[in-house]
Amino acid sequence: MKKLMFLLFLFSSSVFAADAIYTPWHNNLAIRGYDTVAYFTENAPVKGKKAHSMEWQGATWRFSSNENLALFKANPEKYAPQYGGYCAYAVANGSLASIEPEQFTILNDKLYLNYNADVQQQWLEKRDAYIELADKKWPSILND
Repeated sequence: MKKLMFLLFLFSSSVFAADAIYTPWHNNLAIRGYDTVAYFTENAPVKGKKAHSMEWQGATWRFSSNENLALFKANPEKYAPQYGGYCAYAVANGSLASIEPEQFTILNDKLYLNYNADVQQQWLEKRDAYIELADKKWPSILND
């Protein structure tokens, strides 16, 4: 488990206390450019478009339509992923890791993202316990 978490950390973005929203090291796109509203409205990962984008919490958020952009502008906290878009499993285990936009779960109107399909499967097996752990560790984990 420690080896897995170390590997997850190696492939995560640069981590500083100001990085409340996960973005890859090579750009400033939240959720790697995917439309966070579409997870809720279409229950699917949908790529956002540069033409429908905005800055929020130090990251660039892209949307697939003006309608989704407007929904996000009206209530960004409703649509933003939990734990700043970092992997929910990693946060529960005291680490920060990147995500694959295709590995998501909507639960109680909250968006959770995971590092990859294998990690998501592990997270889903004890999802409620991992959410409880991650909720306790977030956002102080950014300062560790």
